[in-house]
Amino acid sequence: MRVLSIDGGGIRGLIPALVLAEVERRSGRRVWELFDLIAGTSTGGILACALCAPDPLPAEQLVALYEEEGPGIFSRSLYQRIRSADGLLDEKYDSAALDAALERFLAKKRLAETKPDLLVPAYNMGEPGPYFFKSRKAREEGEDFSLSEVARATSAAPTYFEPFPLRDWALVDGGVFANNPAMCAYAEVMRFQPAADVVLLSLGTGQRTRQRDFEDVEDWGLIEWAKPILDVVFDGVSDAVHYQLQHALDPNRYWRLQVELKNANDDLDDATEKNLLRLREHAEELITASSADIDAAIAALT
Repeated sequence: MRVLSIDGGGIRGLIPALVLAEVERRSGRRVWELFDLIAGTSTGGILACALCAPDPLPAEQLVALYEEEGPGIFSRSLYQRIRSADGLLDEKYDSAALDAALERFLAKKRLAETKPDLLVPAYNMGEPGPYFFKSRKAREEGEDFSLSEVARATSAAPTYFEPFPLRDWALVDGGVFANNPAMCAYAEVMRFQPAADVVLLSLGTGQRTRQRDFEDVEDWGLIEWAKPILDVVFDGVSDAVHYQLQHALDPNRYWRLQVELKNANDDLDDATEKNLLRLREHAEELITASSADIDAAIAALT
């Protein structure tokens, strides 16, 4: 079983998009041809939907979408800034631009039609509890949705975008429990094919490098923790999953490609031209540093 996992990370999804474009270039194959299961959370979920959809876009076109659509998705009017108190009283962004982009590229494509299989986590505030969009459930149990709905649900990051209403659910970003969905994907394989030889490529969206000393955080209350706690949850989950899979899988069957964001802003929503350029530079740095791992992964996948 050949598995691809893509982390959440907002505009930083540009990094795994560039890595996948390099994988396609080196392998001479499209991403959907290389994998049996693709899992993605939040921005990684959007990528996963686009890569698995009928008539999927090449990874290089997904790179262009980040650079072209990102600034519009993460833009705010003065009214939105005032009304939301910069994200303290309401969601930080109006989802209209995101909704429009997803509708254009994914609206007429269905979860049941994906190839390869798709796994995308979201969190249902109504239960409350995790919900997994799965190709298998869509085909076998009738839990089918448009891929634009799947992508919108998994990318509804708390404080950034309003929850996504689907049926009688209120769905938010799957990153609150599975920002790195690689372990979810591994568990899915083990459930249905426990004897499978798993080959897993896991792509991060950049490792945060900003540090906070005890003196910086010792007197934080609800307001001070509101934004940083989401970063802590996302990063902690991703790193914990990597630790687990390092022990669960043979090193010749598991690759985690991640880069430290030493120059780029690690905020999920910094889609300025300057930051997009720096994210691209980090992706190129990652591709160079991980060249041998990329080749080894391609060899195992093909």
